[in-house]
Amino acid sequence: MDTQHTNARPYAPSRNDWKKRSSRPRTAAVCGGVVHDNTRHTTRFTVIGNHLAQHPELSLLAIGLGVHIQSLPGGASVDIRSLAARFPEGTTRIAGALRELEAHGYLRRTRERTKDGRVVTRTVSCNQPGRADAPEEPKPRRPARRESAPGPRLLPAVPQPAYPAPDLLATALGVLSGLRRTDPRLLISATDAEHLVPGVAAWLERDLTPEAVHRALTTGLPSELLHRPAALLAHRLAAQLPPLPPFRAPGAPSVLHPLQNCDVCDRAHRAPEPGTCGACRT
Repeated sequence: MDTQHTNARPYAPSRNDWKKRSSRPRTAAVCGGVVHDNTRHTTRFTVIGNHLAQHPELSLLAIGLGVHIQSLPGGASVDIRSLAARFPEGTTRIAGALRELEAHGYLRRTRERTKDGRVVTRTVSCNQPGRADAPEEPKPRRPARRESAPGPRLLPAVPQPAYPAPDLLATALGVLSGLRRTDPRLLISATDAEHLVPGVAAWLERDLTPEAVHRALTTGLPSELLHRPAALLAHRLAAQLPPLPPFRAPGAPSVLHPLQNCDVCDRAHRAPEPGTCGACRT
Protein backbone atom coordinates (compact mmCIF):
# COMPACT_ATOMS: atom_id res chain seq x y z
CA MET A 1 0.00 0.00 0.00
CA ASP A 2 2.96 2.35 0.54
CA THR A 3 4.42 1.89 -2.97
CA GLN A 4 4.35 5.11 -5.02
CA HIS A 5 3.45 4.87 -8.72
CA THR A 6 5.40 7.52 -10.60
CA ASN A 7 3.26 7.06 -13.71
CA ALA A 8 0.04 7.84 -11.87
CA ARG A 9 -1.89 10.90 -13.06
CA PRO A 10 -1.76 13.80 -10.53
CA TYR A 11 -4.98 14.82 -8.86
CA ALA A 12 -7.00 17.62 -10.40
CA PRO A 13 -6.53 20.98 -8.68
CA SER A 14 -9.47 22.13 -6.64
CA ARG A 15 -11.22 25.50 -6.98
CA ASN A 16 -9.45 26.81 -3.87
CA ASP A 17 -6.06 25.93 -5.41
CA TRP A 18 -6.86 28.02 -8.51
CA LYS A 19 -7.92 30.94 -6.32
CA LYS A 20 -4.65 30.79 -4.42
CA ARG A 21 -2.64 30.76 -7.64
CA SER A 22 -4.57 33.62 -9.23
CA SER A 23 -4.36 35.79 -6.09
CA ARG A 24 -0.57 35.69 -5.97
CA PRO A 25 1.05 38.85 -7.35
CA ARG A 26 2.87 38.37 -10.61
CA THR A 27 6.60 38.95 -10.31
CA ALA A 28 8.38 41.78 -12.08
CA ALA A 29 10.43 39.27 -14.05
CA VAL A 30 7.24 38.14 -15.86
CA CYS A 31 5.75 41.59 -16.41
CA GLY A 32 9.01 43.44 -17.03
CA GLY A 33 8.00 46.39 -14.81
CA VAL A 34 6.55 47.41 -11.48
CA VAL A 35 4.05 45.14 -9.78
CA HIS A 36 1.41 46.66 -7.50
CA ASP A 37 0.34 44.71 -4.43
CA ASN A 38 -2.53 47.02 -3.44
CA THR A 39 -4.78 46.89 -0.41
CA ARG A 40 -7.86 49.08 -0.12
CA HIS A 41 -7.46 51.84 2.48
CA THR A 42 -10.34 52.42 4.87
CA THR A 43 -8.73 54.90 7.32
CA ARG A 44 -5.86 57.42 7.35
CA PHE A 45 -5.48 57.98 3.60
CA THR A 46 -5.28 60.99 1.27
CA VAL A 47 -6.42 61.20 -2.36
CA ILE A 48 -3.57 62.57 -4.49
CA GLY A 49 -4.00 63.39 -8.18
CA ASN A 50 -1.66 61.90 -10.74
CA HIS A 51 -1.07 65.41 -12.07
CA LEU A 52 1.01 65.94 -8.90
CA ALA A 53 2.42 62.45 -8.36
CA GLN A 54 3.51 62.19 -12.02
CA HIS A 55 4.17 65.88 -12.75
CA PRO A 56 6.58 66.16 -15.72
CA GLU A 57 8.30 69.37 -14.52
CA LEU A 58 8.38 69.19 -10.72
CA SER A 59 11.41 67.70 -8.99
CA LEU A 60 11.10 64.55 -6.93
CA LEU A 61 11.57 66.59 -3.75
CA ALA A 62 8.79 69.00 -4.74
CA ILE A 63 6.40 66.13 -5.56
CA GLY A 64 7.08 64.42 -2.25
CA LEU A 65 6.72 67.67 -0.33
CA GLY A 66 3.48 68.46 -2.13
CA VAL A 67 2.06 65.04 -1.24
CA HIS A 68 3.13 65.54 2.39
CA ILE A 69 1.49 68.97 2.65
CA GLN A 70 -1.77 67.71 1.13
CA SER A 71 -1.86 64.89 3.70
CA LEU A 72 -1.58 67.27 6.68
CA PRO A 73 -4.65 68.45 8.59
CA GLY A 74 -5.79 72.05 8.41
CA GLY A 75 -3.77 74.41 10.57
CA ALA A 76 -0.56 72.36 10.44
CA SER A 77 2.72 74.29 10.23
CA VAL A 78 4.28 74.13 6.74
CA ASP A 79 6.88 76.87 7.07
CA ILE A 80 10.47 76.19 6.05
CA ARG A 81 11.79 75.74 9.58
CA SER A 82 9.07 73.27 10.56
CA LEU A 83 9.62 71.21 7.39
CA ALA A 84 13.41 71.31 7.82
CA ALA A 85 13.00 69.95 11.35
CA ARG A 86 10.84 67.12 9.95
CA PHE A 87 12.96 66.18 6.89
CA PRO A 88 16.75 65.92 6.36
CA GLU A 89 16.95 67.92 3.10
CA GLY A 90 17.74 71.28 4.74
CA THR A 91 16.18 74.73 4.46
CA THR A 92 17.67 75.58 1.05
CA ARG A 93 16.30 72.53 -0.79
CA ILE A 94 12.95 72.71 1.02
CA ALA A 95 12.61 76.41 0.17
CA GLY A 96 13.32 75.62 -3.48
CA ALA A 97 10.73 72.82 -3.49
CA LEU A 98 8.12 75.16 -1.97
CA ARG A 99 8.81 77.72 -4.69
CA GLU A 100 8.40 74.97 -7.32
CA LEU A 101 4.99 74.08 -5.90
CA GLU A 102 4.04 77.75 -5.77
CA ALA A 103 5.16 78.37 -9.35
CA HIS A 104 2.96 75.48 -10.58
CA GLY A 105 -0.09 76.51 -8.53
CA TYR A 106 -0.02 73.86 -5.80
CA LEU A 107 0.69 76.48 -3.09
CA ARG A 108 -0.47 80.07 -2.60
CA ARG A 109 1.46 82.07 -0.01
CA THR A 110 0.51 85.60 0.97
CA ARG A 111 1.75 87.89 3.73
CA GLU A 112 -0.93 89.32 6.00
CA ARG A 113 -0.77 91.68 8.96
CA THR A 114 -2.60 90.61 12.10
CA LYS A 115 -4.51 92.87 14.48
CA ASP A 116 -1.53 93.09 16.84
CA GLY A 117 0.73 94.31 14.01
CA ARG A 118 2.61 91.08 13.29
CA VAL A 119 3.18 89.97 9.69
CA VAL A 120 2.37 86.29 9.09
CA THR A 121 2.47 84.13 5.98
CA ARG A 122 -0.82 82.52 4.96
CA THR A 123 -0.35 79.26 3.01
CA VAL A 124 -3.09 77.65 0.92
CA SER A 125 -2.57 74.14 -0.48
CA CYS A 126 -4.35 73.45 -3.80
CA ASN A 127 -4.98 69.83 -4.77
CA GLN A 128 -6.19 70.86 -8.25
CA PRO A 129 -4.35 73.96 -9.50
CA GLY A 130 -5.98 76.06 -12.17
CA ARG A 131 -9.60 75.07 -11.55
CA ALA A 132 -12.23 77.55 -12.60
CA ASP A 133 -13.67 78.19 -9.11
CA ALA A 134 -10.28 78.92 -7.48
CA PRO A 135 -10.15 82.39 -5.89
CA GLU A 136 -7.87 84.81 -7.66
CA GLU A 137 -5.10 86.48 -5.70
CA PRO A 138 -5.45 90.29 -5.66
CA LYS A 139 -2.64 91.95 -7.54
CA PRO A 140 -1.52 95.44 -6.46
CA ARG A 141 -1.83 98.08 -9.11
CA ARG A 142 1.27 99.96 -10.07
CA PRO A 143 1.00 103.75 -10.12
CA ALA A 144 0.76 105.19 -13.58
CA ARG A 145 3.99 106.78 -14.77
CA ARG A 146 3.88 110.33 -15.98
CA GLU A 147 4.66 110.91 -19.62
CA SER A 148 6.99 113.78 -18.78
CA ALA A 149 9.03 111.80 -16.24
CA PRO A 150 12.48 110.84 -17.55
CA GLY A 151 13.21 107.17 -18.06
CA PRO A 152 15.35 105.31 -15.47
CA ARG A 153 19.05 105.01 -16.08
CA LEU A 154 20.35 101.55 -16.82
CA LEU A 155 21.57 99.57 -13.80
CA PRO A 156 23.97 96.62 -13.75
CA ALA A 157 22.34 93.22 -14.03
CA VAL A 158 21.58 91.42 -10.76
CA PRO A 159 21.31 87.66 -10.03
CA GLN A 160 17.92 86.08 -10.51
CA PRO A 161 16.31 83.62 -8.07
CA ALA A 162 15.48 80.11 -9.21
CA TYR A 163 11.82 80.48 -8.17
CA PRO A 164 10.67 84.10 -7.58
CA ALA A 165 7.95 83.34 -5.05
CA PRO A 166 5.89 86.31 -3.80
CA ASP A 167 6.89 85.63 -0.19
CA LEU A 168 10.58 85.63 -1.11
CA LEU A 169 10.27 88.84 -3.16
CA ALA A 170 8.39 90.57 -0.34
CA THR A 171 11.18 89.71 2.11
CA ALA A 172 13.77 91.01 -0.37
CA LEU A 173 11.86 94.28 -0.74
CA GLY A 174 11.85 94.64 3.04
CA VAL A 175 15.65 94.29 3.07
CA LEU A 176 16.05 97.05 0.49
CA SER A 177 13.60 99.33 2.29
CA GLY A 178 15.56 99.03 5.53
CA LEU A 179 18.95 99.99 4.08
CA ARG A 180 18.31 103.72 4.48
CA ARG A 181 17.90 103.29 8.23
CA THR A 182 21.56 102.25 8.45
CA ASP A 183 22.87 104.67 5.82
CA PRO A 184 20.60 107.50 4.58
CA ARG A 185 22.60 107.58 1.34
CA LEU A 186 21.03 104.21 0.37
CA LEU A 187 17.62 105.74 -0.25
CA ILE A 188 16.50 104.34 -3.63
CA SER A 189 13.46 104.84 -5.81
CA ALA A 190 10.65 102.34 -6.32
CA THR A 191 11.84 101.68 -9.87
CA ASP A 192 15.37 100.91 -8.68
CA ALA A 193 13.99 98.67 -5.92
CA GLU A 194 12.00 96.70 -8.49
CA HIS A 195 15.24 96.06 -10.38
CA LEU A 196 17.20 95.06 -7.25
CA VAL A 197 14.59 92.84 -5.56
CA PRO A 198 15.43 89.68 -7.61
CA GLY A 199 19.11 90.07 -6.71
CA VAL A 200 18.35 90.17 -2.98
CA ALA A 201 16.00 87.19 -3.41
CA ALA A 202 18.87 85.22 -4.99
CA TRP A 203 20.93 85.87 -1.85
CA LEU A 204 18.08 84.76 0.42
CA GLU A 205 17.85 81.50 -1.52
CA ARG A 206 21.35 80.67 -0.26
CA ASP A 207 20.22 80.22 3.36
CA LEU A 208 21.15 83.80 4.29
CA THR A 209 19.02 85.72 6.74
CA PRO A 210 17.72 89.20 5.85
CA GLU A 211 20.05 90.60 8.52
CA ALA A 212 23.08 88.98 6.85
CA VAL A 213 22.14 90.43 3.45
CA HIS A 214 21.62 93.85 5.09
CA ARG A 215 25.13 93.75 6.56
CA ALA A 216 26.69 92.67 3.26
CA LEU A 217 25.10 95.63 1.45
CA THR A 218 25.88 98.28 4.07
CA THR A 219 29.36 97.31 5.34
CA GLY A 220 32.46 98.99 3.89
CA LEU A 221 30.71 101.68 1.86
CA PRO A 222 32.83 104.56 0.54
CA SER A 223 32.85 107.73 2.64
CA GLU A 224 32.21 110.12 -0.24
CA LEU A 225 28.85 111.05 -1.68
CA LEU A 226 26.99 108.20 -3.46
CA HIS A 227 25.68 109.55 -6.75
CA ARG A 228 24.07 106.25 -7.81
CA PRO A 229 23.36 104.08 -4.73
CA ALA A 230 21.21 101.65 -6.75
CA ALA A 231 24.11 100.97 -9.14
CA LEU A 232 26.43 100.30 -6.18
CA LEU A 233 23.93 97.87 -4.66
CA ALA A 234 23.45 96.09 -7.98
CA HIS A 235 27.23 95.69 -8.32
CA ARG A 236 27.54 94.22 -4.83
CA LEU A 237 24.65 91.83 -5.36
CA ALA A 238 26.29 90.45 -8.51
CA ALA A 239 29.98 90.55 -7.52
CA GLN A 240 29.63 89.21 -3.95
CA LEU A 241 26.95 86.58 -4.56
CA PRO A 242 27.78 83.63 -2.25
CA PRO A 243 27.64 80.05 -3.56
CA LEU A 244 24.82 77.68 -2.78
CA PRO A 245 25.39 75.77 0.47
CA PRO A 246 26.34 72.12 -0.05
CA PHE A 247 23.77 69.45 0.68
CA ARG A 248 24.64 67.44 3.78
CA ALA A 249 22.95 64.11 4.39
CA PRO A 250 21.84 63.46 7.97
CA GLY A 251 24.25 60.53 8.23
CA ALA A 252 25.11 57.57 6.02
CA PRO A 253 23.84 54.24 7.40
CA SER A 254 26.42 51.62 8.28
CA VAL A 255 26.88 48.87 5.68
CA LEU A 256 25.78 45.43 6.89
CA HIS A 257 27.50 42.74 4.82
CA PRO A 258 25.88 39.33 4.31
CA LEU A 259 26.95 36.24 6.22
CA GLN A 260 29.64 34.13 4.53
CA ASN A 261 31.10 30.74 5.51
CA CYS A 262 34.87 30.75 6.00
CA ASP A 263 36.71 28.62 3.43
CA VAL A 264 39.08 27.31 6.16
CA CYS A 265 37.15 26.88 9.40
CA ASP A 266 33.62 26.98 7.90
CA ARG A 267 32.51 29.50 10.51
CA ALA A 268 30.02 32.22 9.63
CA HIS A 269 31.33 35.76 9.31
CA ARG A 270 30.13 38.95 7.64
CA ALA A 271 31.97 39.98 4.49
CA PRO A 272 31.08 41.47 1.09
CA GLU A 273 32.36 38.36 -0.74
CA PRO A 274 33.10 34.71 0.13
CA GLY A 275 36.56 33.95 1.50
CA THR A 276 38.36 33.38 4.79
CA CYS A 277 37.44 35.01 8.07
CA GLY A 278 39.68 37.45 9.91
CA ALA A 279 40.97 34.84 12.39
CA CYS A 280 42.08 32.46 9.63
CA ARG A 281 43.72 35.25 7.64
CA THR A 282 45.90 36.19 10.61
